[in-house]
Amino acid sequence: MATHDTSSADDLEVLLDPLRALANPVRLQMLQWLREPEDHFPVDPAVTDPRAVGVCVSHIQAKTGLAQSTVSTYMATLERAGLVRSTRVGKWTHYRRDEEGIARLIETMRRSVGSTDVADIVRL
Repeated sequence: MATHDTSSADDLEVLLDPLRALANPVRLQMLQWLREPEDHFPVDPAVTDPRAVGVCVSHIQAKTGLAQSTVSTYMATLERAGLVRSTRVGKWTHYRRDEEGIARLIETMRRSVGSTDVADIVRL
């Protein structure tokens, strides 16, 4: 007779969407760029604060070289996975990392995998 650890099964379910989102190297790269937006994107404090409001999707699109629709789809995937947050500024959407969501993901991975070094392994 097989037994199932409900808390482990719940943790695994919570991990699926974020891990699927991060499995795409471009989405992972975008999340890494957003860790230090000032280093990777043009910053105009008169328009928005990239840490508080986020980076305009057009800047992310320019950096990736992908179609705007592809970048928007990728960012929506990261948002559904709880890794970024979006803010509308006029007709533009800005994205910033969801540090609380990323911390929850790392903690859930630590519980599921049983390693205290998950943050070093993940390098989000």
